[in-house]
Amino acid sequence: MTALRVLIADDNPVVRAGLASLLATAQDMEVVAQAADGREALSLTRRHAPDVILLDVRMPGVDGISALPHLVQLAPVLMLTYSQEAEVVREALLLGAGGYLVHGEFTPEDLVRAVRDVREGRAHFTTTAASALLADLRTSSQPQRNVGRSPERLHNSVAFGLSSREVEIMDLIASGMSNQQIAATCFISEKTVKNHINRIFAKLQSTSRSEAIARWLGTARPGVSGHG
Repeated sequence: MTALRVLIADDNPVVRAGLASLLATAQDMEVVAQAADGREALSLTRRHAPDVILLDVRMPGVDGISALPHLVQLAPVLMLTYSQEAEVVREALLLGAGGYLVHGEFTPEDLVRAVRDVREGRAHFTTTAASALLADLRTSSQPQRNVGRSPERLHNSVAFGLSSREVEIMDLIASGMSNQQIAATCFISEKTVKNHINRIFAKLQSTSRSEAIARWLGTARPGVSGHG
């Protein structure tokens, strides 16, 4: 039987060693390489051609999310991380991850099964990841409905190329909320809020909150001077 070749990408050497030990319990699996960040993962994937990549989210340098779109072109990717935020789970799946496991929520048997599933194109999630994804879908569906009912917001979404979540966050910015308040309202981390804001500012070609608000409200309806 040809061994299923696995690459592990995680910045923590103890985690890498632990995962390699767990996978060693399966006779049909072989860890062919270990990487400490996304850049090394991409280089080693090209060199070793693994069947499955186990990828951490947060790593110094090139993180897992940044490397993911490139890695999935080369092999199926299973996210294996401590990150539980709904936005992170959703983004990983949108970028092509075949599954999402949160540390502490799986047995060695679960891990081996997940690797095999992802190799065969079957999605695999641990409980927290599945719950986070469900919560995010329910949350993001509300602003999507709001956009549909508001011609002004629909116009903005199309004009600037904002996603439904970015429309929601821009509205909250325009209402005067801080990053901390937005994070609490949207049930996401402040870091995720900052990432959204950076993308929003780039799309609105703005360098400050006040400039972004002016462009947002000014485009929504000429002559609008405030946010209701």
